[in-house]
Amino acid sequence: MMGILFNLSFADMFGGLTKTGTTAAQFLKIQVGARAIGMGGAFSAISNDATSMYWNPAGLANIKNSGSVTFVHTNWLADTQYNFASVAIRAGNVGTFGISFTALSMPDMKVRTEFEPEGTGEYFCAVDLGMGLSYARRLTDLFCIGFTAKYIYQKIWHMTASTVAFDVGLIFRTDFDWLVLGISMSNFGPKLQYMGKDIFVNYDFTSDEWGDNENVFANLQTDKWDLPLLFRFGLGIEVLKQELNQIVVTLEARHPNDNTESVSLGAEYGFKQRFFLRAGYQAFFEQDSEKGLTAGAGFIYYLSKSASLKLDYAFADWGKLTNVHHFSIGIDF
Repeated sequence: MMGILFNLSFADMFGGLTKTGTTAAQFLKIQVGARAIGMGGAFSAISNDATSMYWNPAGLANIKNSGSVTFVHTNWLADTQYNFASVAIRAGNVGTFGISFTALSMPDMKVRTEFEPEGTGEYFCAVDLGMGLSYARRLTDLFCIGFTAKYIYQKIWHMTASTVAFDVGLIFRTDFDWLVLGISMSNFGPKLQYMGKDIFVNYDFTSDEWGDNENVFANLQTDKWDLPLLFRFGLGIEVLKQELNQIVVTLEARHPNDNTESVSLGAEYGFKQRFFLRAGYQAFFEQDSEKGLTAGAGFIYYLSKSASLKLDYAFADWGKLTNVHHFSIGIDF
């Protein structure tokens, strides 16, 4: 495995193929949670709420209360809507269980053809859905492990595709109390293939001859596409940990199967564990990337000694594409 990763990295450094655009289910790469995004998406080492099901399922074991709920809404690129919801519940010494739901949708659009460019009277839409079940457990005071199994579904007009995928993650707090390591692998599973009535066609084997059957029923062969497999390695460093002020710095290296390697950086400043400012930069060294600076803020309102409401916002620069604003609401109970 190390040899494969080295060869891929070597090829990328010297202009090798990046395989950009060669995987399906791209919605699985949309980052989740305004807190994490405000820190440049460098979150796999310090995840500790219900969004851990996206970043690193081992982070579910770091939930301090009995449970955590998160709702995310984003007006995503190209007038699409992205929504994410997750619930995590601690079950004592057994571990922490979680369920998540992801949806990427678009408004209905007119069906247009070369002969009817103003529309045929029909409308089509596209939607991507994902549902995951997660489990995490703290094996020792320093070591956590987590798993996610998820169902993936995509649809565009009459065509659909579905498959299953798995995530696995580890979080290790080193002997240095200020340093945390996180490793995760996301979207490992079989290939995705679209099927539906649009692949049924009438075919004429001998179109240049007369008298044969011009309407032989046939099926077009659609290709199978890999899922966007992603390896993450992250560091979380507690620079300052006081009752009044807290500073956390994060770094994350990523190795995807459909792009070049990249590194993201992030930082968070907390005041009285209640007010937060964040900044980061996503995807250093990623080839032809439109990603850039991120920034955000957060607020925690303590409902009681054991319950709190979290409100977070993040801004992400997407270069030539429109900038994206992320909003998250979370409840720890």
